[in-house]
Amino acid sequence: MSTEPDVLLERRGEAGVITLNRPKALNALNHTMVRAIHPQMKAWAQDPGVTRVIIKAAGEKAFCAGGDIRAIYEHGRVGQVDDALRFWFEEYQLNHYIGTYPKPYVALIDGICMGGGFGLSAHGPYRVAGERYLFAMPEVAIGLFPDVGGTHVLPRLPDAKGVYLALTGARIKAADALSAGLATHFVPSAGFPALEEALVAGGDVAATLAAHAANPGPAPLDRHKAVIADAFGRPDIWAILGRLDEIGAGTGEDAAFARDSAATVRAKCPTSVAIAMEQMRRGPALDLAECLVAEYRVVNRVARGHDFYEGVRAVIVDKDNAPRWQPARLEDIDPAVIAGHFAPIDHELTFTPDPA
Repeated sequence: MSTEPDVLLERRGEAGVITLNRPKALNALNHTMVRAIHPQMKAWAQDPGVTRVIIKAAGEKAFCAGGDIRAIYEHGRVGQVDDALRFWFEEYQLNHYIGTYPKPYVALIDGICMGGGFGLSAHGPYRVAGERYLFAMPEVAIGLFPDVGGTHVLPRLPDAKGVYLALTGARIKAADALSAGLATHFVPSAGFPALEEALVAGGDVAATLAAHAANPGPAPLDRHKAVIADAFGRPDIWAILGRLDEIGAGTGEDAAFARDSAATVRAKCPTSVAIAMEQMRRGPALDLAECLVAEYRVVNRVARGHDFYEGVRAVIVDKDNAPRWQPARLEDIDPAVIAGHFAPIDHELTFTPDPA
């Protein structure tokens, strides 16, 4: 057993530095980490000697591969749903705090960034992708939904790319992240230590990042930008799938991409896909706090349902990749049930502002 803490919190120069420190678990975010990061960020916000916060990760493989889904699954499976919901409550509070932080917040992402890792990085103003960057919101594959503020960020990405990412769980690298606006800068992996030292030393954050940034090259997904915008920009899942099927009936690269995309969406958890589509529909009219409140309502229903536990069992625990969803087909989804996931709950998500 490692005696190292799961997250390291240190003051270096003018920076508060957060290091996610579970490399063997791909730096998966657990409750202990959330409860350590949030109060330390609050303390740094009040410290005039700290002029910026940096979040990074130990190891070369992952920034943060998501929330510790296995632990949440184990809590819920033995009837401790309230413990699982407590994690989400406090994680979403942290996501909101990052999005409203009064000082520059810089995420240095040189590895896997999924789910909870997105929540720790996407809401800050500076998101630096390295060569090992790999992003996805894969929740629709496990009976969950793209949470941690995905309702706010994803529908705001250009050319319906966020809707595409939400419904397919597709993985993208740094060039595509920069093109979509998920990353604000690209820095080669070898340049990360020098960038961190420059940030710690003080000076203008934006200028420092610009001085270290490089061109990641062409964005592969942009080859299909027109197809994504045309199909995934439509108002409901049936219009999206219908357009993908039309394009897929043709020949060439775009047709193959459309066929693959449609098949991918149809292979995911039907309820999760329907929830994600509703998030994409509602999100543009909501601010970050409202999006997180909505997500906490949804996760309360999902955590007490069937599909999340079945999805985690099939994909993460037993790894048979044969989930038995209820209902099993998109065609059997009741829109009223999906809308009900977003209805108010008794214990709503709340936020505590910093003292003035």
